[in-house]
Amino acid sequence: MTPFARRLAGLVGLVLVGCLVWWSQSGDPSGGRTAEGPAATATAQSQANSSAPGMPSLDDFTVAIGDLPPEAVDVIGQIEAGGPFAYPKDGGVFGNREKLLPLRERGYYREYTVATPGSADRGARRIIAGGNGELYYTADHYQSFRLIQATT
Repeated sequence: MTPFARRLAGLVGLVLVGCLVWWSQSGDPSGGRTAEGPAATATAQSQANSSAPGMPSLDDFTVAIGDLPPEAVDVIGQIEAGGPFAYPKDGGVFGNREKLLPLRERGYYREYTVATPGSADRGARRIIAGGNGELYYTADHYQSFRLIQATT
């Protein structure tokens, strides 16, 4: 399977997860959450960008490589080259405990640190690589993910 096809398969899986989340919340517009905090903001943003009321837009789940911070683009290059990586934990198993990415067997996902300028520690930004070549970006330490669009 080509890298593009693997990333496309990952995108399809992510869209399906988004649809299932929307469907599970359709009986209760708040999804059982209060109207405060990041979840409410993300829900409001996805509703504002969707073509159907309450349905998340595909743009809410994807990001172009050119729209990533330069440090993330550098990490993608390191992943594709097989290293070296700046942090000892890079390449370690990402457990997907938040269950925001498509569910896969343990070890399917690997995490890589995206340096945050000015941060004294690893910061909150990560790239998560799936076993089929799909890449996800999180800027908020696993609270949300966006599939990195394959370049053609």
